[in-house]
Amino acid sequence: MASFGLQVAGFLISLVGVSATIAATFMVEWGKQTQGKNPVYDGLWMSCSGTAEKSNCELYKHILKVPTHIQATRSVMLVSLFLSAMALISSVLGMKCTRFMEAVPQSKVKATIVGGILFIISGLLTIIITSWYISVAVETTHSLINKEFGHAVFVSLAGGFLTALGGVILSLRRCGGSRGSAESISTNQLLTTKNIKDNYV
Repeated sequence: MASFGLQVAGFLISLVGVSATIAATFMVEWGKQTQGKNPVYDGLWMSCSGTAEKSNCELYKHILKVPTHIQATRSVMLVSLFLSAMALISSVLGMKCTRFMEAVPQSKVKATIVGGILFIISGLLTIIITSWYISVAVETTHSLINKEFGHAVFVSLAGGFLTALGGVILSLRRCGGSRGSAESISTNQLLTTKNIKDNYV
């Protein structure tokens, strides 16, 4: 029962992380520039200017005119979300609480392992690209412009960390479960051998 609880916990942690990553990908507040009275928020898909009560948002119409670090960040974030979707499907197929692939338990075990690994890769991609976005933004900050990071950066980092953590828990649970299964098989073999010997006597 303890391994089942860890499995569910790992899946739920990754699910929260993926949800945070989705939110961060489409949030506008990746960067905030203050030049004059109204702040300007830069997102991966649009920029907004003005106050919370009255803001003007405009989608990036031309991809080539978007800064390179924004193009790279949103591309990697989409790849991360795609891997997370594959990880969710694989994990659901392999979880004990589902009835998928019950006839092939070894494949069910492998499905959970694959899901955990995909969660780890997805989380690491999110953390790496967000950290790179931060470093590039710091290097390109102009002295006359007061620039700071928005909430999306921190949400993205948290999402990546939780996604990877959940994947690690899923993978470790299966490693422990495999050892337990091997011990159980060995015990059954010993009991079977003993019973055969007793029958000969």
